[in-house]
Amino acid sequence: MRCDRCEWGFGWKRAAVASLVVLLAALASGCAAPAGGGAGRDWITESDEPQARKRARTRLELAAGYFEQGQTTVALDEVKQAIQIDPTFAAAFNLRGLIYTQLRDFTLAEESFRQALRLDSRDGDAWHNLGWMYCQVGRYPQSFDAFARALETPGYSAAARTWLAQGVCQVRAGQGEAGERSLQRAFELDPSNPVTLYNLALLLYQRGEAERARFYIRRLNNSEWANAESLWLGIKIETRLHNREAAQQLGEQLRRRFPSSREVDAYERGAFHE
Repeated sequence: MRCDRCEWGFGWKRAAVASLVVLLAALASGCAAPAGGGAGRDWITESDEPQARKRARTRLELAAGYFEQGQTTVALDEVKQAIQIDPTFAAAFNLRGLIYTQLRDFTLAEESFRQALRLDSRDGDAWHNLGWMYCQVGRYPQSFDAFARALETPGYSAAARTWLAQGVCQVRAGQGEAGERSLQRAFELDPSNPVTLYNLALLLYQRGEAERARFYIRRLNNSEWANAESLWLGIKIETRLHNREAAQQLGEQLRRRFPSSREVDAYERGAFHE
């Protein structure tokens, strides 16, 4: 079943850019940030940040905004200018990697993330982004290694996102039990994340554990994040559990809220087992 929004693409770019924006905001406000390199290197604060870094950071803030708005080529141009101003700015290479991942130029994406990590090996976000890029091209062992490096990074604040990405990739790699463990860990850390809820429900449904799947899909469909895909999965789960009334209620929601969706067409055809 297709789930462009629910599987992982839904929110991945926003989350990655948000992490970068937090770092840039910290630099702008004078909070400490790593100067680059391995453990033991000093940290840059506002008072000793070079002028070149300040100008590069301004460019990178613009690039992040353009990228989040979907203006990918404009964002890439701003990143190139940031790197030209300060070629030691790890965050600029991280964003360049995200942009190339979006453009599906995975060779340049990998080069960018690797350069970001050469400049700052303590960047958990860059390790996460590298892992997700590897997952998209089916390089699963490398993906899992990169996710592990992200999770091992001291002070890393996006562990729920990385457990989620790792779980999705493990399921893709045919490692269902390991994927469930990772998704459960993501759920423990962030129980309201719609992507985690959907993936847990889908995995359990596909394994024939409809009762457990219903727990997660109901949490999602009772939230503001419910969409055509999640409602349709809820209908299929309730149908498998022979709960006709609940399935009909979800079907009415699906018709009313997403009348032009392919899920409505599948519902009308009674394609509950596709």
